[in-house]
Amino acid sequence: MRIYDLSKTNSIIGNFITELRDINIQQDPMRFRKNLERLGYVFAYELSKKLNYEIITVETPLGEKEMPLLSDKLVLATILRAGLPFHQGFLEIFDSAENAFVSAYRKYDEDGTFDIFSGYVTSPSLEGKVLIITDIMLATAASLIVVHRALKEYGTPDQIHITAVIASVEGIDALKTYFGNKSVTLWVAAIDEELSAKGYIVPGLGDAGDLAYGGKL
Repeated sequence: MRIYDLSKTNSIIGNFITELRDINIQQDPMRFRKNLERLGYVFAYELSKKLNYEIITVETPLGEKEMPLLSDKLVLATILRAGLPFHQGFLEIFDSAENAFVSAYRKYDEDGTFDIFSGYVTSPSLEGKVLIITDIMLATAASLIVVHRALKEYGTPDQIHITAVIASVEGIDALKTYFGNKSVTLWVAAIDEELSAKGYIVPGLGDAGDLAYGGKL
């Protein structure tokens, strides 16, 4: 699995991540969602450099010019609900992409352990396309693995890109084990070392879904 850690080079991404982590700025849900969306723009731009293009001839008012045009067929997949703002940022850039949505949630047992359950899934055919899975927090990677298994029912993509705002070392290792030698690319904006007893990234940023859309019962 190839990994692109966007934090290795100083960029405006650092500003967005800093604000997402800041407990005071987190009090503004609109700001939180907007920062996730803006990260989607940046991720999409960086990822676009690894896609395939064809040369077409464009007619301008003063002549013709050969120009590159994206030739890959993209499917943007996200995990409901926290992933929606990040997903929207990608969609603003890849505006002709098809979309897939998967609901996945943790169900905790009394001892603090949890299982991941997937409910609603909707997706176009993935056969021969580029699948881009957008997620906010790659903690244990259990949710993402459940989502990938659900999407496998819709065909085999030519490329798989996984994008996460913040990932844990444990989550990355779990993905490496799961995908093995498959051609999969992981894009991250920050990597944190620890997980809490309940499987949350430390220091991370908290519950992204609650911070974006409010608490839940």
